[in-house]
Amino acid sequence: MTAAVLMAVSALVAGCDQNMTDQPKYQQYEPADLFRDGKVLQKPVPGTVAREDRRYRSEAAVRPPLTKALLERGQTQFNIYCSPCHSRTGDGNGIVVQRGMPAPPSYHSQRLREADDQHFFDVMTNGYGVMYSYASRVRPKDRWAIVAYIRALQLSQNASIDDVPGAEKAKLRSEGRP
Repeated sequence: MTAAVLMAVSALVAGCDQNMTDQPKYQQYEPADLFRDGKVLQKPVPGTVAREDRRYRSEAAVRPPLTKALLERGQTQFNIYCSPCHSRTGDGNGIVVQRGMPAPPSYHSQRLREADDQHFFDVMTNGYGVMYSYASRVRPKDRWAIVAYIRALQLSQNASIDDVPGAEKAKLRSEGRP
């Protein structure tokens, strides 16, 4: 029995001596039977954006004007990418949090209501804490749309009657609302 255990341990230890840096691989320009076109270098998937791409950087630098269409796009993108953790209201109690993931901060906290828009854009771009970067998933113009929607969420949860325009305020009061 001891000999069998000794042989098993010897076999396991011998397997640890593999040189992991010397693995078979293709070089960039050599032919490859692995792909249908026989090339190692493949065209990127449509919509792929290289981080070094000048257009990508310029798109990130240009903040689009606030419009209804931008807010609608922001809501759509927020619901896809952000609400699983942050929830649809931005309170930090999304579905993955309810299943055990750490809760992100609420967008309605004083700290995040006072944060500038660039903070939210940078967090989506670079990640923060346990949140990973969404730079490869969400285009810069959509990150700006999400920022606009986050601001709308913050306003919706922290608004007072003084924030309502005059005509709308009168309508609310006529309906018996404070």
